[in-house]
Amino acid sequence: MINGLLKFVGAAGELGSFGARTTRELFRRPFEIAELTRQVYELGVKSIPLIAASGLALGAVVALHSQASMSRFGGQALVPDAVSIGIFRVLGPLVTGLLISGRVGAGIGAQLGGMRVTQQIDALEALAVDSFKYLVVTRVLACVVALPILTLLMDFAGLAGGMILEVAVAHVPPMLFVKDAFSALGMSDYLPTVLKTTVFGLIIGTVACYLGYNTSGGATGVGRASTRSVVFCSLLLILIDIILVKLSLFWSAA
Repeated sequence: MINGLLKFVGAAGELGSFGARTTRELFRRPFEIAELTRQVYELGVKSIPLIAASGLALGAVVALHSQASMSRFGGQALVPDAVSIGIFRVLGPLVTGLLISGRVGAGIGAQLGGMRVTQQIDALEALAVDSFKYLVVTRVLACVVALPILTLLMDFAGLAGGMILEVAVAHVPPMLFVKDAFSALGMSDYLPTVLKTTVFGLIIGTVACYLGYNTSGGATGVGRASTRSVVFCSLLLILIDIILVKLSLFWSAA
């Protein structure tokens, strides 16, 4: 048990050092704009169909459950408020982070792990290329840039899904649904969640890159890095979300 605890503390320290180095390198030249643009496209733009479809389904499910619950108390008129608050404040950022950690985290872990075990990273360094800057920093920054945008897409897709269900089932006019939904939201519902997702992006990018960049053990190690990326990213996102939600409540109350 003591050995396991020591290994955990050591791994946490290495991850923290890796994250600190990544953050420091974000502000140093060269910025690798071409590779960063390619990573934003690969990690962000290609995730749009997944996020949009998931948002529509999530909004419809939230609206359906809210309608079933509130109809018991005659509160059907509050369904748009419940959908907008539930998605923008709680579900949108977390579900987006979990989906991206599954798609992007696994991809980064497998890609960098494959490059490590096939000595492609060593080849880059032999060509005088800063492999850490080129491979790690660009991917982490791409996650930080893409997550807030994808979260907003998830939020509005969820709102659209809730509206479609309410129009189809309860025959609520679309404009009335939109008006009621946005009347329940304020700036304190937008800004903290968007800022929170930048932290999510930093966590996903850092953890996945750390596990992939330090892979060993051949094909087995690559598979292990990919699986651990998803598991650790998901667990960290849930834990960090609890802390950030509490901080956002203090911020909105101030």
